[in-house]
Amino acid sequence: MDLKDLETELARLLAGRWEEWQREKRIEFEVHSLSETDALGAVVERVLENGTVISLLGTLGAGKTRFVQAVSSAAGVPEDEVTSPTFVLIQEYVSGKRPIFHFDAYRLKDDDEFLELGPEEYFDGGGLTFIEWADRVESCLPRDYVQIRISQTGAESRLFEFRRLRK
Repeated sequence: MDLKDLETELARLLAGRWEEWQREKRIEFEVHSLSETDALGAVVERVLENGTVISLLGTLGAGKTRFVQAVSSAAGVPEDEVTSPTFVLIQEYVSGKRPIFHFDAYRLKDDDEFLELGPEEYFDGGGLTFIEWADRVESCLPRDYVQIRISQTGAESRLFEFRRLRK
């Protein structure tokens, strides 16, 4: 599948009204370089609607923050503004064409700590909300969200698995 086909499939999976077939549908796409990650980020930025919450899963070093950089860059945020929110817990990028909110749940002890950050305000904030390590706060996620699992397959290559989930 090339990027054009991927964009069509992702648009069908991620946008619009929830359909029953989406329950088990997943799309996988492998990138082999940072420039391909940037191209994938641009596709994802185009197909995601404002208000979308994105759960990012993957091991340390899988590329979660790098992927948020790629999407944010496509939205007009300077790449050097996008940094890991591991120690500050949330970063807000508002210099692009739409706001991007970037959480990191890695260091949180429990759901209550996440809820103290006021995620609902961000979920309804008119932009995109990315949550790294979202599996740690899954019960706090909205009813509908997008899950992206990133697996390292080589030094610069990554496998991205996209799913649209409904609780």
